[in-house]
Amino acid sequence: MYTGPMDVTAYLTRIGAAADDPLEDLMRRHLEAVPFENLSVHLPEPIHLDVDELVVKIVDRHRGGFCYELNGAFGGLLGALGYDVALCSARVARNGGDDGFGPPGDHMALLVGREGRRLLVDVGFGRFAVGPLDVDRRDDQPDHAGTYAVHDAPDGDLDVLADGTIVYRLDPRPRILPDFAPPAWWHATSPESPFALSVTCSRLTPTGRVTISDDRLIETGDDGSRAERTLTVDEQLATYRDVFGVELDAVPTVAHPS
Repeated sequence: MYTGPMDVTAYLTRIGAAADDPLEDLMRRHLEAVPFENLSVHLPEPIHLDVDELVVKIVDRHRGGFCYELNGAFGGLLGALGYDVALCSARVARNGGDDGFGPPGDHMALLVGREGRRLLVDVGFGRFAVGPLDVDRRDDQPDHAGTYAVHDAPDGDLDVLADGTIVYRLDPRPRILPDFAPPAWWHATSPESPFALSVTCSRLTPTGRVTISDDRLIETGDDGSRAERTLTVDEQLATYRDVFGVELDAVPTVAHPS
């Protein structure tokens, strides 16, 4: 559990939350305030898996990040608030698991202890459960984003399902943040990484989700609506600033190999 000198007040202000808010509210506010984004991969700029540096990026620089950064920082906040937090490795399912799973450390999520239960908390997977999931239950768990379930998997792992499809396979054994440095480096640098293929910046909204994907602005609603349009460079910079609170000097673009 992180117990470093975090400015908890500044972090809570960043996400518009209070220290005594329930876990469910902290998750929702984090998902609405802090975008899932891979801009560092394409700017490019270094990614450091250190809680203090992650908090500087998210709180002081008003940025987001991908799973290792978002869950790493949020886990630090929860630890500073007194929660029992474990960092856990997950393997992302390919085609719902029919084509196997990614390598260990492909994703990082959090297990949070509350009243003798283990809760899966994940603010770093893009579109995913908005609230915590009880990993000790085996029945369906309704969530704002769909119906989730946790099933037993081989070797003590746990399969996490969304609307009946496996999303990832979770190893519930606690890890430390440096364990994820190699897969984070691979995702940030390999041309085979999905994060190298496109620029993404996305966050939850009170009525759906807003996303920049390369030069497209995509707005989806909880009612199933979808609006999409192409942005000019100036419109991209303005959208990053006005919609995501991210100030950029230049638009990040995918560097295609020659």
